[in-house]
Amino acid sequence: MTLNGKHALVTGGGTGIGLAIARALAAQGAQVTITGRRKSVLDEVAGDGLFALQMDVAEEASVVEGVAAAVAARGPVQICVANAGIAEGKALFKTDLATWRTMMAINVDGVFLTIRESLRSMHETDWGRVIAVSSLAGLRGLQGAPCYTASKHAVNGMIKSLATDYAKKPITFNSICPAYVETPIIDRNVDSIMARTGMSKEQALQMMVGVNPHGRLITPEEVAAAALYICGPHSDSIRGQTVQVSGGEI
Repeated sequence: MTLNGKHALVTGGGTGIGLAIARALAAQGAQVTITGRRKSVLDEVAGDGLFALQMDVAEEASVVEGVAAAVAARGPVQICVANAGIAEGKALFKTDLATWRTMMAINVDGVFLTIRESLRSMHETDWGRVIAVSSLAGLRGLQGAPCYTASKHAVNGMIKSLATDYAKKPITFNSICPAYVETPIIDRNVDSIMARTGMSKEQALQMMVGVNPHGRLITPEEVAAAALYICGPHSDSIRGQTVQVSGGEI
């Protein structure tokens, strides 16, 4: 497998799943633009095929200008990984409109804008892969997180529609739907659960680990392996799928 000459763009590429995917793509020869809101975080991991670009996926102008700058520097985007997102659990009756809109702006608008702008240059090429990092919550209801669940269902629906639109074209669209992954989001969720429920740190962590049938957190590298498969040889017929990386969750 080689991705030599391919330009990949990975949003939220400075940490966690995004960074693991970016490094996996770079290891196969791709030139990878990693984006995020905090330039300092991106600069810490840049190098070895990773190029830092400050960009806020919730702001249209930032995405338009950022993707254009990446294309000018490294050529058409041929691998678009819309990974940036936030995760927060809160009861619906405790969710104010500002919280709802922030979740949708990042998790849904951000995916829409990233894919739209990446497609502008991808259309000039003869091969493309678009991957949205969704969640197991995009396939079922996640208890205690209706806002987050709605956002990930929206992402999966968008990807399925795009896969239909591009069914006869050389660009594929798929979602990756992990269960609980060992990332900084887990640490924030542990703190949130402890604050809401009075649980100990161990109990709060087990609440999430217990969702994964194999009894452990998924590694970011396991999610990255799924992304590499979608970008690899003989993957053209993988279209419109919600690829679960969920430790056996059915």
